[in-house]
Amino acid sequence: MNQIEMNQLKQIDPASLAFDIDGVVADIMTLFIDIARIRFDIDHIGYNDVTRYNLEECLDIDPNIINMVIDDILTGNYAVSLKPVLGAGEVLTRINQQQSPVLFVTARPSQGSLLSWMEETLLLPAACAKIIATGSFEAKADELKQRDISVFVDDRLETCFDLAQAGITPILFKQPWNREKHPFMEVGSWQELESLIEFK
Repeated sequence: MNQIEMNQLKQIDPASLAFDIDGVVADIMTLFIDIARIRFDIDHIGYNDVTRYNLEECLDIDPNIINMVIDDILTGNYAVSLKPVLGAGEVLTRINQQQSPVLFVTARPSQGSLLSWMEETLLLPAACAKIIATGSFEAKADELKQRDISVFVDDRLETCFDLAQAGITPILFKQPWNREKHPFMEVGSWQELESLIEFK
């Protein structure tokens, strides 16, 4: 993000801001790689090999195995740790001091154990986080508009286009799988995002 773009988004009101979880708060791709290695002995893929959101388009792995690993993630059926994206806990704690609960909107079909994961891993009390599981990427915009959210942080480029069409300002969280050309603001870290938020 260049300085001109950053200035355009300066002073985001925390009350107008919400977040995706996987790929923004939770390091879901490292978890995918860990499960594939431990359960299926797949050790030839790395984080930067994930160049498409649709994993079948970029990984040399049997699609059935991909689906089984994704199912493990969604059901919480894994023994390895789901790690946070670096800096997420600290910045979300700071946001929570000004805006509580912090809103998260995910395309997962259910929130599962995400609230307890946030409490244990990010040290964000369950009462300080509201998670809406839409079950689809396309449903995010309506949920956000119903709650007067005008800025949303997501790692899925296609979702950013949907949000922009709905009048919501997307901020793209940079990941190897969203490096195609796009017109949106983007941040490469939680520290960079933090610099755009108006803290009182």
